[in-house]
Parts: sequence; C-alpha cells; structure tokens
Amino acid sequence: MTARLSLASVAAATGAVVEAPGTAIEARGLAVGYGRDVVVRDIHLDLRAGGSLALVGTNGSGKSTLIKTLVGLLPPADGSVSVLGTAPGAEPRRLAYHSQFHASGYVLPIRVIDVVRMARYPALGLVGRMDDHDHELVAAGMARMGISHLAREPMRNLSGGQLQRVYLAQVLAREADLIVVDEPTAGIDAGGRELYLDAFAAELARGAAIVTATHDIAEAVEYGQVLLLARRVVALGPGSEVLTPDRLMETFGILIHDPHAEHAGRFTVAEIAHGGPQTIDTRRRDGDEDHPDDAADDPGGDAGGLG
Repeated sequence: MTARLSLASVAAATGAVVEAPGTAIEARGLAVGYGRDVVVRDIHLDLRAGGSLALVGTNGSGKSTLIKTLVGLLPPADGSVSVLGTAPGAEPRRLAYHSQFHASGYVLPIRVIDVVRMARYPALGLVGRMDDHDHELVAAGMARMGISHLAREPMRNLSGGQLQRVYLAQVLAREADLIVVDEPTAGIDAGGRELYLDAFAAELARGAAIVTATHDIAEAVEYGQVLLLARRVVALGPGSEVLTPDRLMETFGILIHDPHAEHAGRFTVAEIAHGGPQTIDTRRRDGDEDHPDDAADDPGGDAGGLG
C-alpha cells in the first residue's frame, strides 16, 4: 500500500494543488494526565492545516490521554496548547472526534442515519434544521464508509465492525477542520480500512488536519508525522525517520530481528495489536519495493494492514 495520509502524497496521487494555511495544533511544553498523575510531559507539536499526525504506543503510553487533552475533555497538566487558534474544545463546529469507546446495547431503535446526522448538530444549534447541504454531507459520509445500505438499520442490529464504520461516517459528515480519531481501524475488516484511508486522504486534500492514535505501525507510516509515546516522548518526525528498530524498541519493548540474509531489514515488533505481533519490512518502507517472498511471508495478503 502506498502512503496516502500525508499532504504531499495526496497531492502527488491526485495532481491537486492543496493549500493549507494556518495551524491546527500548537503545543509547547505540554504535559497531559489526570489530576496530579502526569502521563506524558514536555510535548512540543506543530500541526498545520492539511497535515496528519499518528500517535503510536502501547496501551497506557499516553495516546488517548493526549487526544482527550487536544479535544478539551482533559485540562493540560502543564505547558500550553492551542487547537484551531484557541483553547481545546472551544470550537466544536470545527472539530470532529472519534473516541475509542462508544455506547453499546442501544435500547431505543436509533438508526444508522440518525447517528450520522448527529454530526451536523454543532453547526445547526438547538433550533436549526438540516438543509440540502447537511443531508448531502450525511449521505456522502455513509457512502464513503460503505454503509449507505444500512441507513435505516437499527444500531443494535449491527456488528462491531459495522458500528465502527458508522462512527467514522459521522466524523466525515462533520466536515471539520480538525479530525481527531482514537484507534479508528480497530475492529473493521480490510475493506473498511481501505475505505477509511481513501476517505481520510480526501479530507486532507480538502484541507483538514488529522490526528490518530494507533497501535498499527503500518497505518502510522501513512501519516505525515509520527509521535512515538511510552509515557514519555520517544520521538517525533516523519515515519521514515522515526519508525526505526531502536525507537520502536524504546516504544514497544521487544523486537525480533529476522536472521535470514534474504530478509535483511525485516523485524517483528512483539506487541500484540489487531490479533498478533507486527512484522515490519524496512525494504518496503524505504523503497516501497515488492519482493518475491512477501506473499508467502504475509498470510494476510495486505501489505499495509499488518494483521
């Protein structure tokens, strides 16, 4: 899979000239945590409009804590942070947030389309009515995540993967300037992951900025910047510079190098994500080349999915 979640790669793939002025997130000496329990300190970030950032680390590394701080659910423990030019959470109309956990066991027969329509509520206010543009955004969000046929289906009838697609469609229907998503591809199949990557690359081309938290190193490579977290900042920068064996060792704790000469540059991160350890092939990341033994070594058949 070729990288698609950086502004440069989107422009190269589409031939579009994308102008993305302005800063989406600026943090200086930011510390995040819960009350006096600081999880990560000394975070420095600059994310421009149209830029993408992947937060990578194990459970408890600080990814979700940082995301909750960026969207205004947690106050900064120290330092400063500006989101869309103001305090975190102060611009709900311009922000779309996909949390790691969602309500389950719906009692009322709320439908898929009802949930996706909720994306438009911040723009409409308490008494506003949806117009043609709002309806078009809702329909487009469902279509882009491949769930148009489920529009009238009660949420309680859906599988976990279908529910995840609904919430991602809701994010798309917000038409936000900043999209913040926590484990967006957890629980969805390969087809859903492809739809997600295509849809969110289009959001970048539109000029939105994207922040995602993920365990998936292959997904992180798709982003313009990668922030490795292990209850501290391990590294921040382009994936090609940050996702190295030494830094992944600091982040995840265990690496297994392939001793075979024909597999030089391949290693396994022994941190369980999406059902198994993740095998990283630096030959692909550096040159994006196909190798004759890759099909045999990748039983999933998805070069970008790693599990």
